[in-house]
Amino acid sequence: MNEEVFEAVNDVFRRGESAALVTIIRTQGSTPQRVGAKMLVFADGRAIGTIGGGCYENDAFWKARRALETRRPLVARYELADDIAEESGLICGGQMEVYIEPLEASPHLYLVGAGHVALELGRLAAPAGFRVHVIDDREKFSNAERFPDAVEVAVDDIPTWLENTDFPSTAYAVILTRGHRHDLDALRALAPRPLRYLGLIGSKAKVARLHDALREAGVTISSPERLHAPVGLDIGAVTPQEIAVSILAELIAVKYGKLEAGSVEAAAEAAVKPLRWSPPVAGTAAERPDGETVSNGAAAPAAIIGGR
Repeated sequence: MNEEVFEAVNDVFRRGESAALVTIIRTQGSTPQRVGAKMLVFADGRAIGTIGGGCYENDAFWKARRALETRRPLVARYELADDIAEESGLICGGQMEVYIEPLEASPHLYLVGAGHVALELGRLAAPAGFRVHVIDDREKFSNAERFPDAVEVAVDDIPTWLENTDFPSTAYAVILTRGHRHDLDALRALAPRPLRYLGLIGSKAKVARLHDALREAGVTISSPERLHAPVGLDIGAVTPQEIAVSILAELIAVKYGKLEAGSVEAAAEAAVKPLRWSPPVAGTAAERPDGETVSNGAAAPAAIIGGR
């Protein structure tokens, strides 16, 4: 039985899925299964293997589903002579402990756009355990020489490539294209996907405009709570390297369940009206009428210096 579980675990890692492995780690007295018995539980409710059946297995199943949400392991203890055993008819008189471990392959990170910030983010993300994919329609930017650690570097029409790509539900995607139109095309293609993380670089005003454009087009974001816009932790980042650090920090925080996304609606409500162009004072960021953000001194991580 465990052989079937092990094969399924290999599939989890190969496909980039997530599942929780339930293993009996201690028994005392009479129990329906021995130490080492395993059950693999998937987020969609599938289960492979058994730890003995009955109500306690059902309880472990739901604890495993919860562990997939929190991405934190736990130990569950069962008294097989108590009410939970009596209800199932398994009055064995023993005790059992199970270890529930969330399993997840190295997360896939899709960089949509291969400009300056994407270059720095790719350099940082691969050593941090992310499997980096890069897509841009410019071969000059999207190539293996610039992204040697990426598992995939593609040159194609961005929305077409995104629409034809099968993303695992555990995937992370960051939109870092060179302009408003490309950002909108990418966001429209990714919005219906149930990604773990979807980040969009840009000012709050830009985010608001993109949100309005999506709404007018009748496009609904599959998991709005997983959209991070503007992307990155607010550490006052200015340079592409600093912005990449702020984004990677946010990715890691989401990976370990330390951060929740703000909604795009909230970002839209907080957005300021487009400013008339005037040079920004030190430590602030201003937006030109063409939508580009410029900075003079410390600014939010959404400020793009020298292009994307």
